[in-house]
Amino acid sequence: MSQHVTHIVCPHCDVVNRIPAEKPAKEAKCGRCHRALFDGQPAEVTGERLEKHIRSNEIPVVVDFWAPWCGPCRMMAPAYERAAGQLEPNARLLKLNTENDPGAAERYGIRSIPTLIMFRNGQIVDRVSGAMDERRLQQWIVSHAH
Repeated sequence: MSQHVTHIVCPHCDVVNRIPAEKPAKEAKCGRCHRALFDGQPAEVTGERLEKHIRSNEIPVVVDFWAPWCGPCRMMAPAYERAAGQLEPNARLLKLNTENDPGAAERYGIRSIPTLIMFRNGQIVDRVSGAMDERRLQQWIVSHAH
């Protein structure tokens, strides 16, 4: 008899982990690097790492496309960090610096930043541009994550 597992990509080493349904995902550690799979912080990714997370995570993946020079991006960053702490392990929040990886920004048609894109099962579920306050940000994620 097979038990249900959820595939979660490690935010540190990008290996795909199998988390049995009866185990608390919030406490899970990576089988390769032994670090926490959920540490309450958005993980910084590059385009290549992003693709692995989008393809292999079985939870919703939210990506903040941002840049260090962007005032609204910096303004929204603390709310995004708090959202990661509150929404894990039901969603994976990632950050992609468009300055360091313009190819990824181009691939997803990023025209303005910050832009948030939510993926589920490798597909775009929704996207929104512009900074959001914490309440609106969490409402947007929760409303599209289920």
